[in-house]
Amino acid sequence: MAGRPRSDPVRSDPPGQRRPVLLAAPDRGRHRTGRVRRRGAVPEEPRVGGGAEAGGGGAMGVFAFLLLLLPWAARGAAVCGRCPGPPRNGSIVAQYCASQAGTESDGRCCRQRGASSERLLGLDLSNCSLHSLPLELAEATAVIILDLTDNPLMSLPRNSFLGYTHLQRLAVPLTLECPGGSSAWENVTMGENDRLCQGQRNPCNSSQELAWPCPENAACAPDGPGLIQCLCNSPFHGYKCLREGTFPVLLFCSVLGVITLSLSLLLWGTQRRKAKTH
Repeated sequence: MAGRPRSDPVRSDPPGQRRPVLLAAPDRGRHRTGRVRRRGAVPEEPRVGGGAEAGGGGAMGVFAFLLLLLPWAARGAAVCGRCPGPPRNGSIVAQYCASQAGTESDGRCCRQRGASSERLLGLDLSNCSLHSLPLELAEATAVIILDLTDNPLMSLPRNSFLGYTHLQRLAVPLTLECPGGSSAWENVTMGENDRLCQGQRNPCNSSQELAWPCPENAACAPDGPGLIQCLCNSPFHGYKCLREGTFPVLLFCSVLGVITLSLSLLLWGTQRRKAKTH
């Protein structure tokens, strides 16, 4: 007997949530995306405001786990202790922290004191013997000042500063270019041993044509030096921002709760039977 046809569930995003898809501004005629792509993969048109993926229960579990880690990640404890001591005297981070009222040093980090002490303002990773950017740097996307000088860095991958929309001053070794190229910054100055990138520009305001134009119901927004993202305009969401309306939160939570309860009862029953047989 032929089985009944099964239709895939329609999923959508939560209300008001703007799901970004990252794009890169044109770089010497090449089309690149801000996300990391596996080697050998064929470039694809990016999704905009993509919907939920399969395995919603697992995704919710991961999301809950990340929420538990959010306070620790916000403080950036790992990246602040990446190198010993406070910000080095004379570094752009030390100068910035000393010139701003209501700031304090936490390891190599400069933080805002008081109610917003969780926010990182500056990070000094100069003279840390870095051959590549540390993974902990992903915790510091809110920094305004970043110092990477006096390190044997070989390169700065284009997506290294993804999400660094607040970054206004970046010091790198003289052998390296500013991320996103000189066009991604208002001013680039060279010293004896370093290069200072100042004033991050908004690629969406550039006269150059974007590698991937945003769809009709989305707007361009910066997402780091030379990087952009397309954000769905409310109330649109989903693939290419084609869906309109609100996410059925109550229905989604009810179905998820019923499934979780059913699986829990099933596991409890099977384990109890095994315990009685033994």
